[in-house]
Order: sequence, then structure tokens, then C-alpha cells
Amino acid sequence: MHDWAAPVIAAALFALLAPGLVIQMPGIETSVGFMNMKTSVISMFIHTILYGLLLILFLVVLDIHMYA
Repeated sequence: MHDWAAPVIAAALFALLAPGLVIQMPGIETSVGFMNMKTSVISMFIHTILYGLLLILFLVVLDIHMYA
């Protein structure tokens, strides 16, 4: 049996936290932008930090497993 939690969670977070796709922090005109499909270097940095922290939360702290 293989543990599928890591690739599934990583792929879902990668898709949801792509800057400008669903949410952008900080936004170009405002502090938070929604679905504007634009990005900046600072936004990419903040989304990278959030991605790493959420991966640590789900995979290390909560120790989630999915077996198929």
C-alpha cells in the first residue's frame, strides 16, 4: 500500500496557491486581489512561504495519510 497524502496535498496546494489564480496576497492595487491573473515578485514570495507552511502543517504536524 502506498501513502498518497503527500502528492495529493502538494498538488492541491500548488494549484490553489498559484499567485493570481484564486487569491493574490498582496494584490497589485489592494492588499488582497481575487482572480486577477496578475502576479508580482513579492506575491510569489508570500505564496511560497504559505505553501511551505501549509505543507508542514498537513504532512508533519497533522500527519495525514491516504492509502489506496
